[in-house]
Amino acid sequence: MSRLNIAVLYGGDSAEREISLRSGEAVAKGLTESGFDVVLFDTRDRQLSELKLLAIDCAFIALHGRGGEDGCIQGALEYLGIPYTGSKVLGSALSMDKTRSKLIFQALGLPTAKFAVVEKDSFKAQDATKILAELNGKVMVKPAHEGSSIGMAKAETAQQLVDALAAAFSFDEQVLVEAWINGPEYTIAILGEQALPVIHMETPREFYDYEAKYQSTTTQYHCPCHLEQSEEQALQALALKVFKATNASGWGRVDVMKNEQGQWQFLEVNTVPGMTESSLVPKAAKVFGLSFSELVKAIVDMRLKQD
Repeated sequence: MSRLNIAVLYGGDSAEREISLRSGEAVAKGLTESGFDVVLFDTRDRQLSELKLLAIDCAFIALHGRGGEDGCIQGALEYLGIPYTGSKVLGSALSMDKTRSKLIFQALGLPTAKFAVVEKDSFKAQDATKILAELNGKVMVKPAHEGSSIGMAKAETAQQLVDALAAAFSFDEQVLVEAWINGPEYTIAILGEQALPVIHMETPREFYDYEAKYQSTTTQYHCPCHLEQSEEQALQALALKVFKATNASGWGRVDVMKNEQGQWQFLEVNTVPGMTESSLVPKAAKVFGLSFSELVKAIVDMRLKQD
């Protein structure tokens, strides 16, 4: 039997390019160790039509952010008839859109913090005071279509909110303003129908921002997460519901915080989370009993079994 030919799509031109390059290289190494023939394919520099010439059996999407995680690359691969890992077009698009994800959580009764949606072309500085009052006086500002905490900032005065929105608008025309959550942050990796062990992230920084994720040496990751077994199992079951709510499928990650009242508040669904060997999904998979190479093989095998 001939070895399967896998293209790892990575790099791209989003704000998360550097992280994607690292993820792609790690995934390619893991797939090679698992016995696949692997081609690293930087979508910034190459035309997707080349994949047909390369006789690719499956594309492993390791593109983070816009163009790779929002349904665009998924739609192009559908058109080319090339199988690919992870969520389909709709699941990718809905999960990447923080505003629509929150609306879906709200409609389905899934726990999530109060929020407001602010449009760049209609926002006026005098709106800031009203937004703060409606969201308990302290907020997190998030570009609606970015990942890796890019463009995020805390605000607790009207001027801080105006400044944070101005910065966020440089990344996105639409910004989510979410009521501040005081409490620990957790993440749940999803592999097929299985929620992997929960990870608790701790950082001395004000929140789990880009630096805490990718640059800091003081961020701590706890897996096991020290929740009671029954509480962890309940959280895993709820995370699977959240994952499916945005039509996500295959594999990914669900982020959540616990507020001061002890209630879970779901933040977002990530359909192409970081995949360096030290990223969160591989950490959870290791505790579950899967090595990095076994994890990436499982993600590809899951997709190929659909055909």
